[in-house]
Amino acid sequence: MMPNRIAIKLTQKGEKALKSEHPWIFESSIAQVSKEASAGDLAIVFGKKKNQFLGFGLYDPQSPIRIKMLQFRDRANFDQAFIQRKINAAYQIRKPLLATDTNSYRLVFGENDGLPSLIIDIYDTVAVVKIYSMIWQPYLDWISISLENQNIASTAILRLSRNVMKHSSLEEGTILFGKIDNYEVVFREYGLRFKAHVLKGHKTGYFLDHRANRKEVGLLARGKTILDVFSYAGGFSVHALCGGAKEVTSVDISQQALQLAISNAALNGEYNNHKTLCGDAFNILAQLKDQKTSYDLVIIDPPALAKSAAEVHRAKQSYTRLLKFGIALIAKNGILLMASCSSRISKEDLKLLCESELLLSRRKYTLIKESQHDIDHPIGFPEGAYLKSFFYRLDC
Repeated sequence: MMPNRIAIKLTQKGEKALKSEHPWIFESSIAQVSKEASAGDLAIVFGKKKNQFLGFGLYDPQSPIRIKMLQFRDRANFDQAFIQRKINAAYQIRKPLLATDTNSYRLVFGENDGLPSLIIDIYDTVAVVKIYSMIWQPYLDWISISLENQNIASTAILRLSRNVMKHSSLEEGTILFGKIDNYEVVFREYGLRFKAHVLKGHKTGYFLDHRANRKEVGLLARGKTILDVFSYAGGFSVHALCGGAKEVTSVDISQQALQLAISNAALNGEYNNHKTLCGDAFNILAQLKDQKTSYDLVIIDPPALAKSAAEVHRAKQSYTRLLKFGIALIAKNGILLMASCSSRISKEDLKLLCESELLLSRRKYTLIKESQHDIDHPIGFPEGAYLKSFFYRLDC
């Protein structure tokens, strides 16, 4: 049974916001709903005064973002062919990556590819479809058919956000098509090999957004000692090792993650000069500072520290502490890579925090590179720009 179609009339403020093609309509922007609606109902959106057609989206009663937009102004049928066109357009953006000996990439990046709350990541021939809202439950068959028709994956597995798990009868790990014998999938990134556990790994199994930054670290690594903080599966560490680093130390609170980092290094024949430290990053950094240890390159890439507006102040304090430790551990002419994946911390905020601490340290510095997402994470609206990274050279 297909979801209903409902008519939505916006407030004047909501209409103004939608005309800028922002993909989110908040509950407060809705003046009228034609009838009781359920998750995934197709919401046809009209303006306040003249009943002007503004577009359509999917209704989400469990989120303050009540409608997630799929189409603006121009009329179109919402069907399997609609999703097929969106997935094909997204694939065309990612095709250049395939020429770099890479077969792992984010095929669909939610709102940024016109399919809000939907993530599709590709690991070799396995697609991981992760839904972050119940709006997609009624359309999983359309997504599966579209993905299978794209002919870039022989298997697709379903992952669910915590919120979806609470409300859905869907099962985590459902095979949408194909078959899978081993959930640890080996994939390539610029010719290097990594494993992603597509059923139990964080997010969809790996963090693909830092790909270009990992390559940059590999290019900078030759002959250097490197500290990789919050290393998870060792993406930065492995690129550094394969780039000729003298020694790499991976730091993570999870022993399981460090074992995966060790395994990924071994996949590429690199393990003799790879050390691991398991524990709270702040405590380990404090100990290394007390021991007067120094490194030629320090990578600090924490998980999201500000998931809500209320957490922003504390997050900035945590970034400041991490920066103080990082700067203290960098050898003369060394490099700091500071990154944040917190969407509520802007690029300008992070840069200000970095340069304030660098000035307080009284060490000369040069910003040698700043970056955002790789091309498989296109930015389609302001909130889509969550990742930001800065490379600084100290005492240059």
